[in-house]
Amino acid sequence: MAARSTASSCPSNLASQLASTGAARQLITVQSSGWGTSVASVELWQRTGTCWVSVAGPWSGFIGQSGFSDHKSEGDGTTPTGIYGLGPVMYGNAPNPGVQEPYHLLRCGDWWDEDPSSPGYNTFQELACNQPRPFDGGSEALWQETGPYPSFAVIDYNTGPIVRGAGSAIFFHASTGGPTVGCVSVPLADLDLALRWLDPADSPAFVMGPAAEMTRY
Repeated sequence: MAARSTASSCPSNLASQLASTGAARQLITVQSSGWGTSVASVELWQRTGTCWVSVAGPWSGFIGQSGFSDHKSEGDGTTPTGIYGLGPVMYGNAPNPGVQEPYHLLRCGDWWDEDPSSPGYNTFQELACNQPRPFDGGSEALWQETGPYPSFAVIDYNTGPIVRGAGSAIFFHASTGGPTVGCVSVPLADLDLALRWLDPADSPAFVMGPAAEMTRY
């Protein structure tokens, strides 16, 4: 009886209504008003005992220019729906803002392989500066993207296993004032607060989708 009483005392909120958060004790929810909009609400949640508590946000952010999709494909301009973990390394063109994960300061030759025909599709690639790249397909020269990538986290989408053509380079990065091509973006001050807060020991997860669909994830 005591356990049921404790659970029932938890506030009803978005995080508590999600279908399954697994081992996650930290969540970043990204929800939009509908499938086709590129504007999203981003909020941070911490599990305390049996309850989920909002710790920051909601912030106004952006997702893909074509909104959300249950069936993302490379180059379609959508952000994938669902629940995803946090990649094992954070990256950035600016000095480490104080994150709890390993941080890679980007340099000339650092790419994200977005070529579906490449063996390294949807992975970080370190090449020598000005070395010809063995991949194409819109791959990003990360060190040149100083606006969106002063610092960013990798949303662990299409990684286990990697499906060719299912989409790549889904990041949580700084807003440049408009829609992305599939990533999630928020203002830099909010981003760096979130990146410092994310703790790998708490198995963080991103939960993303239209508001009316969020509880199925």
